[in-house]
Amino acid sequence: MLPLYLVAGLGLSPLGFGLLDGVYNGFSALVRLVGGHLADRGGGRHKAVAAVGYGLSAVCKPALLLVHSLPLIGAVLAVDRTGKGLRTAPRDALISLSSAPETRGRAFGVHRAMDTAGALLGPLVAFLILRQAAEGYDAVFTVSSCVAALGVLVLLLFVPGGRGGAPAPATATAPAPATAPASADSPAAPSLRASLALLRRRDVRRLTVCATLLGLSTVSDSFVYLLLQHRLGVPDRWFALLPLGTAAAFLLLALPLGRLADRIGRWRMFLAGHVALLAAYGLLLAHGPAYAVLLLHGAFYAATDGVLMAAASTAVPDELRGAGLALVQTGQATARFAASLAFGAAWTAWGDRTALTTAALALTVCAVCAVYLRPAQSK
Repeated sequence: MLPLYLVAGLGLSPLGFGLLDGVYNGFSALVRLVGGHLADRGGGRHKAVAAVGYGLSAVCKPALLLVHSLPLIGAVLAVDRTGKGLRTAPRDALISLSSAPETRGRAFGVHRAMDTAGALLGPLVAFLILRQAAEGYDAVFTVSSCVAALGVLVLLLFVPGGRGGAPAPATATAPAPATAPASADSPAAPSLRASLALLRRRDVRRLTVCATLLGLSTVSDSFVYLLLQHRLGVPDRWFALLPLGTAAAFLLLALPLGRLADRIGRWRMFLAGHVALLAAYGLLLAHGPAYAVLLLHGAFYAATDGVLMAAASTAVPDELRGAGLALVQTGQATARFAASLAFGAAWTAWGDRTALTTAALALTVCAVCAVYLRPAQSK
């Protein structure tokens, strides 16, 4: 509901929303490395760091009820995305460390499917609340806050992997790090320098560069939904249902595409996902049916989100798993921060059609570059 609340409720321009959406993703990018590094220290604190990140985001939900100006909204979103940045790499490290290397695509597919089940229910609940409640936005943010708090409690009480972190599987075959980290008994091990030295690994470096390139041409989800509303004339009261299409496709395809990526190669699946995104842009430009755009949008996430983390997990040693995944995520998130600012400015200056055409051309060029920069290990 946030895009509609800011653009239709508070009257922000596409440029203003692009700035806020950039902040929404930019702060997440800035702290991902910190979250990954903190989770790896002392043998792994992945669950503890993830819980702090989810807790910060939960606190920010009710804060949106209290702020109405652009600077204050930006500050709340910055804290919310700080929480996301802290939790993402530790959470993905927990998943990869508890699964065998040859089935990580499936493992991340299961997680993304479960995550998307919540994303499928969320907009539906928001839609029902907006139809029934007099102060619709306030009610949506209040319910969201309560659900977020419940999620943090479930994480703390039921998810395995406490302060000591999740144990690495005995069959792990990750290669030894090119730069040896500090000794395991050191209170500061592994060091931040050793984490950054992972970029010396060819596959990690190429994965990071390719994820960054493709992120530069990825239009934010919020803009995709705003484009659908603007170009197809979707009424405000139906706006909350648009993410349901993406979420439903993501939910149905995450596990099958994750399993397929384990067989045919995760890198091939990652690139195929961006081809689906390019097709979605084409349909938007051609005023194609909304359901087809949302199906392709969901297929894009199913083929890229968890698949990228599964590919990166293979290239990163267990003791630096959180920091290694954070390196790849940071490059991608930083690029999407820049893309959101650029798309909002282009929409404001040239209109939505020209902005989207530019994004589609940029995605084509970046995808071609990624083909030549692909990592040596396609698995």
